[in-house]
Amino acid sequence: MVSVCLTSDLCVTPLGLEGDVDLRFLLVGGELLKVKSSSWKKNRFYKLQEDCTTMWHESHRTFKRNQTFSIDDVDSVRKGRQSEGLQKHTEAHVEDLCFSIIFKGRRRNLDLVAASVEEARQWVNGLEKILSNMKKLNRHWIFNCMRKADKNKDNKITLKELKHFLRQINIEVDDMYAEVLFAKCDKSNSGSLEGPEIKHFYDLLIYREEIDVIYGKYATTGEQMSVKNLLNFLLNEQREVASMEDAVRLIERYELDDSAKQKNHMTKDGFLMYLQQEEGSILNPAHKEVFQDMSQPINHYFISSSHNTYLMEDQLKGHSSTEAYIKALMKSCRCVELDCWDGPHGEPIIYHGHTLTSKVLFKDVIKAIKEYAFKTSEYPVILSLENHCTLEQQKLMAQHMISILGSALLTSPLEDQMPTAFPSPQLKGRFIIKGKRLNKLDAVYSNTSPGVEEDCVSEEDEAAETNNSKTDSNGQKAKPKKSKIKLAKELSDLVIYCKSVHFSGFEHAKDNQAFYEMSSFKESKAVNLAETAVNAFIHHNMTKLSRIYPAGSRTDSSNYDPVPLWNAGCQIVALNFQTPSKEMDLNQGRFRSNGQSGYVLKPDFQRYPGTEFDPVTLTKGPWLKHKNFHVISAQQLPKINKDKCKSIVDPLVKVEIYGVPADTCSKETRSIENNGFNPMWNETFQFDIHVPELALVRFLVEDYDSTSQNDLIGQYCLPLTSLQNGYRQVPLLTKHGDVIPSAGLFVHLMLLDSK
Repeated sequence: MVSVCLTSDLCVTPLGLEGDVDLRFLLVGGELLKVKSSSWKKNRFYKLQEDCTTMWHESHRTFKRNQTFSIDDVDSVRKGRQSEGLQKHTEAHVEDLCFSIIFKGRRRNLDLVAASVEEARQWVNGLEKILSNMKKLNRHWIFNCMRKADKNKDNKITLKELKHFLRQINIEVDDMYAEVLFAKCDKSNSGSLEGPEIKHFYDLLIYREEIDVIYGKYATTGEQMSVKNLLNFLLNEQREVASMEDAVRLIERYELDDSAKQKNHMTKDGFLMYLQQEEGSILNPAHKEVFQDMSQPINHYFISSSHNTYLMEDQLKGHSSTEAYIKALMKSCRCVELDCWDGPHGEPIIYHGHTLTSKVLFKDVIKAIKEYAFKTSEYPVILSLENHCTLEQQKLMAQHMISILGSALLTSPLEDQMPTAFPSPQLKGRFIIKGKRLNKLDAVYSNTSPGVEEDCVSEEDEAAETNNSKTDSNGQKAKPKKSKIKLAKELSDLVIYCKSVHFSGFEHAKDNQAFYEMSSFKESKAVNLAETAVNAFIHHNMTKLSRIYPAGSRTDSSNYDPVPLWNAGCQIVALNFQTPSKEMDLNQGRFRSNGQSGYVLKPDFQRYPGTEFDPVTLTKGPWLKHKNFHVISAQQLPKINKDKCKSIVDPLVKVEIYGVPADTCSKETRSIENNGFNPMWNETFQFDIHVPELALVRFLVEDYDSTSQNDLIGQYCLPLTSLQNGYRQVPLLTKHGDVIPSAGLFVHLMLLDSK
């Protein structure tokens, strides 16, 4: 049951939360201590507004005494002192009173302290319930809310009230659309809708001509689709391996009409509901879980990896924060970088050396990593150490990792003997250290161990590149030199499976490097190898790990194209996670399948010796598949340029394939003028795919502009092998990767094999 009062300010109680104690608490509101710094802690009144989607809070600013933020802008709520600000500016004894509101994008966290443990619990529980409820919004709830909006039973609702109401339940309808639809329904010309007119408005609002056509084609036994009709649709159109029981299950799950459900029938509303849920999504539901073999050595997987993970912004003066690690780990990043330098008071710090970036304590980063490493994915995390510290602070680094990470830190080979292969991702909940080591592992398990306490090693390749890129007083580039640093045995001994070594060529690596000795490549060198010696690179990565990092010249934290490096079998292709970009869209797309575990099994031709496969020239191009993409329509596209008064988007859709060079291609629809509500294209594209195992598909929706660059409306990327055939809904994400509520593409896909 849904409670709705229709007044000038609509009150909407979310479905399933009627009478909820925590929700009532938020609606009453209360004082919270807002924390910005050790010296800025002020009491402010916070209250959930009656629409249950907006939070109001008082402000003592002269021009902004009343401020609000949308719950839709909130990513999550963290209980306790789980933000950098609260850890730095509050004492441990208030742990149970604290919570943080984490916003999407780059907006600063809101750190708050409640008056009591119970109040903190109610704030956190109430906000989490609303967030969860908003993710489950569906048109059935919208219809129920509209039907019950008239609390005084006079069957009247004005245009102003209706537009406001639609906004509150997260339907962004342009005023022009709302007015046209309203006029069609106001048959009495009374300026308000009454009784059946409200349902008529709802029907017009969600009407989908394309759904009518599809439903009519398969509902052959009458006005409703029988279970046999639905099964025919699943088999013939969706190309699914389905049974009568599967069809019955869908009716039971998504049919809204009880009388139809009793007859094992599916109405048009139920059919639309099915298409908009997981089973109707473009992403294969089986791939939302871990479905790949996770027992192979980790070098057989692509590993989601971050560069300079500590940075929130650029590489010169950006903010360093534990929050950056949390955001990356929550996106299933499985390899994070720690750039370590000597800090004050004997404590090592992390920042981008020799720049104006801010600094964060090494131990605070390790604490944050321990807390958030396995919340999204339970599979192992690699800590890539860029070590610039003196011996004493190196020893403290080792001590912090051992004491904070405890038994989760891998400090010896799994078999307690000389290892012969990498562990698999089944090493769940564990941390692997990547860095320099004083000796080979062999020395530990032989009688020839040198017993060296402290010694020198060459610095990391990335640090060497930075140092060697400096210029002398004449402006000339300094001659490359190999720097040496002293390495503490305590830190060296923590490096087991990922020992950093300099790359001296594929033949040298084959003859001299142990399997656990890995190299880091700057992007230009890696791309050159991927273009000129791709088969050698692929075979190198069959037995070794390779890490790729952005060029030092990318001071703006921009990213390079990761695709050619994945084509060459490179596992750790590190990107700047803090920078929204096409490259990050592709990275998130690569790791969207396999349960978003951060590990994706490489194709067999990139894993097993004896395979001769060149993704550049396709010397072994065995698989040719024809993929038809029929872009049908879009729904509820958001308004992008809010500065343009009365601006309505002119959307177009691009379908892009990224993979081996022969597969990389982009095609686009025409633009639809002034329609972001329900544009229809009905355009079909065919792509010939040679290597589907490496191909990614990116859907891009843009607002066409003839005088300037198109604006991004939304995007979605996923592996080609994770696509479902048939009629599918494509969710749309912002440039930051957040879901755009209610918005989506409707497409039809068909994959045809060619011998």
